[in-house]
Amino acid sequence: MGSAGAGGPGGADGSGRAPRIPIPRASVGDGGRPLPDVAPGGAVAWEHQVLTSLLGAWALAACSAQEAAAVEEHLGECDACADEALRLREAVGLLQRPESLDLDPALRTRVLDGCLERRPPRIPVPEWARPYDAEAARLDALLQDIGDAEWHAPVRLRWFEADDAASRRTTVAGVIAHLLTVDGLVAVALGLADPLGDITAPAPAPASRTEAYWRASHYPPTRAVRAPWREQSHSIVRTVSFTGDAGRMPVSYGDFELPLHDAMLDRAFECWVHAEDIADAVHYPYQPPSARHLNSMIDLAARMLPGILAARRRVGPATPGTRPHLVTAGEPGRSLRLEIEGSGGGEWLIPLDSPGAVGSAEHEVAHVALDGVEFCRLAAGHVPPAEAAAGQAGDREAIRDVLFAAASLSRM
Repeated sequence: MGSAGAGGPGGADGSGRAPRIPIPRASVGDGGRPLPDVAPGGAVAWEHQVLTSLLGAWALAACSAQEAAAVEEHLGECDACADEALRLREAVGLLQRPESLDLDPALRTRVLDGCLERRPPRIPVPEWARPYDAEAARLDALLQDIGDAEWHAPVRLRWFEADDAASRRTTVAGVIAHLLTVDGLVAVALGLADPLGDITAPAPAPASRTEAYWRASHYPPTRAVRAPWREQSHSIVRTVSFTGDAGRMPVSYGDFELPLHDAMLDRAFECWVHAEDIADAVHYPYQPPSARHLNSMIDLAARMLPGILAARRRVGPATPGTRPHLVTAGEPGRSLRLEIEGSGGGEWLIPLDSPGAVGSAEHEVAHVALDGVEFCRLAAGHVPPAEAAAGQAGDREAIRDVLFAAASLSRM
């Protein structure tokens, strides 16, 4: 394998065939020229042709640190190479795998949390109004993502009435119109405009207001209903933030009243429930409220149960109990322990015989355990009382009364 034979025209054996080991080829970068001279101080004097040959590697970020520095210095002096480098960089960008244009679902939450940590609002939203603010914002984000045709997707509103399941067929836009009219009860109590305007409802109850609004629409509601609902929800939150009131102002629902702070929780609950109805209709994933807000909604339902039990007893569906423990207002009486497990959980002692009585562990006659979301769906009329997945112990009649009373909290 002598080097002399490798360079001959006939190969090492004179046969005329190409040598098995090719001769060393000239470098692509220097074209066979000598290596760059080393300037005084150790810096390398790069020639234009060498730097031009490195542009592709530089665009791919494949150069050494010394080569990259030399190329970038040259680009500041040579317009032709600068143009070529820009073209190569753009070409490299086209070769890269495109990233998804969808925003991270958690981005909005992170941005808001970051802003609130750095600069608290000058006029903070009251604690009791935050669940409504959050649920309205979540529903609005859902509405923003659905297409025009999906606003006409069928939705069935469900609730319990006289211990029987009831329902009403509408559309996604019809659900938002329903929320607009019922949230309007809070708006009117705050001195804001009534969304019904000149429309007259036969009764001030939520169902009557909704039916009147639907009947007055010349055409089925469309996505145009989103704007007035959204503006009204913002106005309600702004107004309660400026009132300085503790939320004790009464809000009339026609046949009953709630203090403002409870009415805002009630509207947050309805907003979430109907958002789930819409999400099911358009096949969109939707999560329950945060644990803190869910706990507040469950607490409202638990506080309303004694009054619902008394109302049911007056008209007959509820049993008076085989061992009633009638007491004066403010005194302990027969109680059921409502244990809510999972997100938003806790324990509540529900007085059974009088809404004015106080729940008492000493007078506990029954115990019911339910998942938090399952209990809320029972209270929304989406789960029949007989099918509620509950752990039960104690007085069966008392347990039945409380489960049916929870379902009776629902309405259209």
